Amino acid sequence: MSSENERGGGAQGDGPEQLALIRETVRKAKVPRAKPRTWRGAALAKELPVARVVVNKGVLHLDQYFDYAVPEELDADAQPGVRVRVRFGAGTRNVRDGRREGGGLIDGFVVERRADSDYAGPLAALAGVVSPERVLSAEMLSLARAVADRYAGSLADVLQLAVPPRNARAEAKPSPEPPPPPAEPAAGSWERYQQGPAFLRALASGGAPRAVWTALPGPLWAEEIARAVGATLASGRGALVVVPDGRAAGRVDAALTALLGEGRHALLTAESGPERRYRQWLAVRRGAVRAVVGTRAAMFAPVEDPGLVVVWEDGDSSHSDDNAPFPHVREVLELRAAHDKCGFLLGSTSCTVEAAQLVQSGWAAPLVADRAVARAAAPLVRTVGDGELARDEAARAARLPSLAWQAVREGLKSGPVLVQVPRRGYAPRLACARCREPARCRRCAGPLEAPDERELRCAWCGTAEADWHCGQCGAHRLRAQIVGARRTAEELGRAFPAVPVRTSGRDHVLDSVPGQPALVVSTPGAEPVAEGGYAAALLLDGWAMLSRPDIRAGEEALRRWISAASLVRGQEEGGTVVVVAEPTLRPVQALVRWDPVGHALRELAERAELNFPPVSRMAEVIGRAEAVETFLAAAQLPPEAQVLGPVPLPVADPGRPRRPGDPPVGERWERALVRVPPGRGAALAAALKAAQAGRLARGGGDPVRIRIDPPDIG
Repeated sequence: MSSENERGGGAQGDGPEQLALIRETVRKAKVPRAKPRTWRGAALAKELPVARVVVNKGVLHLDQYFDYAVPEELDADAQPGVRVRVRFGAGTRNVRDGRREGGGLIDGFVVERRADSDYAGPLAALAGVVSPERVLSAEMLSLARAVADRYAGSLADVLQLAVPPRNARAEAKPSPEPPPPPAEPAAGSWERYQQGPAFLRALASGGAPRAVWTALPGPLWAEEIARAVGATLASGRGALVVVPDGRAAGRVDAALTALLGEGRHALLTAESGPERRYRQWLAVRRGAVRAVVGTRAAMFAPVEDPGLVVVWEDGDSSHSDDNAPFPHVREVLELRAAHDKCGFLLGSTSCTVEAAQLVQSGWAAPLVADRAVARAAAPLVRTVGDGELARDEAARAARLPSLAWQAVREGLKSGPVLVQVPRRGYAPRLACARCREPARCRRCAGPLEAPDERELRCAWCGTAEADWHCGQCGAHRLRAQIVGARRTAEELGRAFPAVPVRTSGRDHVLDSVPGQPALVVSTPGAEPVAEGGYAAALLLDGWAMLSRPDIRAGEEALRRWISAASLVRGQEEGGTVVVVAEPTLRPVQALVRWDPVGHALRELAERAELNFPPVSRMAEVIGRAEAVETFLAAAQLPPEAQVLGPVPLPVADPGRPRRPGDPPVGERWERALVRVPPGRGAALAAALKAAQAGRLARGGGDPVRIRIDPPDIG
């Protein structure tokens, strides 16, 4: 280049400025990203040149490991546990220089490095290493495989639940150094339980006790979980706590911070956001944090050297995953306790049938308080009995009998009063006032509802109904079949005009309320905590929960009632609960006696007589009638298996809300239940998984869906 050309940028020296501008423009330009290389002709790693990979393909007939060649350039990063990109589906037609090429790019994990491959054909090379961070440990891989086998699912589907999506910014930040083990905490409120202090001592000494804990009512359960975690950390091991929702996670988080200080545990909830949650998860995986508190997905948290796993409120439906293969937190943590030989604590103020079975089988020991201590901590529970009927003949039919009004008036003198209503909204279900015919939408025949006082619309398609009339009798007046939380709040507000009324439900959930007199109307599971406890509680419309066509209706109603009643002050402080339900029913009597364990044991005995879960293992198979029949005929079920059904499922109407796994709109599907005796659950899952894998490999046809241990068996 001549000197003239060198000076061509101008006498003012704007050449370097133009060059810098060009560089900045090129840097900011969106250049198409190059596809990962096929590594044609590239040298392979000198040692262990084969990587065994689990690919992100959740279909059952591909539930196996695949071998890939490791290029020398990726040798250092392609270690077991890292995320990789691989080409999949090329077949054997496109082979060059002894390497398989082509196929689509998908994600996967390296699970092993090997010197050779069991596959005799040409291998494709790893397309690239996404990150050198080892996110999948051998222990987590073993647990994921056990969960996949138990629920007749694929390993790839379980790993999608177990390993969160990558966040590069969080991955680039180093994790702090792990703190030293804390001192062993005092027993504190665990002294209220017969074996409570001994349980903590066993954890602190490195033991692995297993217990089903029936917690006393009140707010101390979070502190007691924190003390169990502190005792485990004092032994130099890790701990994992899984709770049903973010509110419960926040209470345990606050209790752990108060007991142990900052930086000793991680909080894994959806509210944290993807970057923060992944950063916390990485801190656990790297060993910087030894304790974890979180919601459902935290059941797979990679805690180093776990000494205790805890599940709180195992009967809550939030603990059952909605994605295949639908694992339940309680079952996964049981597997972790067995695989890692660590302690296990299942806690709840109530008691599920599955928890009672763990104690009855001897797998876990009961952790309960003396009967006198439990009755003193629980509130006084009253029902509409014969004495009340003698004074008020309409008490049995009334939604709010005089006993309930009396409890509200007395409770408001000293604090807030909780009112539990099974339905949200204003008038969730309506009927003709003359002939009681349910009010239906003229467009889709869905049920009409009144979410607020003025608007009338369809619950399925959302169409507004301005001029409704009954198709049977022609009347224009409506009545409420079920009264919702907002209507209840309005009625109570008119009855007690000087008292503030607060509502808590799905649209707006309150975490806590002050201890001043107020009416708090809540749907089940959304009850806020009151400072100092509620003075009284009303449990309305008990029939709505008890009349559900489900084998768990009584158990679930009792769990909801006890959960709400546990927020009320104890008998010594004047706490009172009024349940508006038939007083002779078993769940109501269990609530009056505050005996959830006895109710669970009686339910378990009845399930044993009927050979229903959890005594037996069960799976559901749903699909079109011909597909279900063909599938069951081809499956090599265990000889002891019993097939119940199939029975037709309700046809999903257009616009109606659909849950995961529901049949497509307008299609007629059937459901069959397959039952096996205890000890044969693994054989049933293996048979169904093999049948589904073979069916998919042959081309599938009409879809057939499988679910082990369905939560709803009718």
